[in-house]
Amino acid sequence: MPSEPDDALRAQIAEELPEIAEITDAGLRRGVIEAWALALARSSYAAIRDIPPSGNPGSMTLKAGDQTHHIRGVTRLAMRMGHEMQACHPEMAVKHDIVIAGGLCHDVGKPWEFDPENRRRWEADPRGAGLPSIRHPAYGVHLCLLAGLPEEVAHIAGAHSGEGELLVRSLEATIVHLADIGYWTLALAGGLIKPETVSSKYRRPLVM
Repeated sequence: MPSEPDDALRAQIAEELPEIAEITDAGLRRGVIEAWALALARSSYAAIRDIPPSGNPGSMTLKAGDQTHHIRGVTRLAMRMGHEMQACHPEMAVKHDIVIAGGLCHDVGKPWEFDPENRRRWEADPRGAGLPSIRHPAYGVHLCLLAGLPEEVAHIAGAHSGEGELLVRSLEATIVHLADIGYWTLALAGGLIKPETVSSKYRRPLVM
């Protein structure tokens, strides 16, 4: 059953996602921790490490590791992309705290979409509430706003995946989106993905 987050859970999240400490704004740091604390408290997962290392349930699953490897990997890629682009183009006004917070929260909705109890319920009656009822980007927006994070971070959670094709992404959302795609593309090219879980969109050559 859903419960309320406690300080032990918040401390655990700070340990699981050490990049939180890279955020200079204290309010943003607290918001990222609170969003993940709410996500876990409203799921059957006790930790981010308990969530399978997949892009979507059963799809693009890492051979080793857990969901923290993906979240931290995307965040670190996004951080480097933001800094390197700004180094090349100083006029590009990247909000680095938003990039970090958005990278850390882009998949904050996954505890809902991946939750085994939810999956069993949805799969038993797909035409009831849907399968899933809410994808992780949309649920992530809900959690970000509930945790008091600014709309710039909620936007990244909601727009990092396919849903983002229906709107104009912010600069920071674009950075996280590209880091997310890059992470899975490189993981596949590097032999890190279980072959049986490879998404069909990664089976065909990319046409640029």
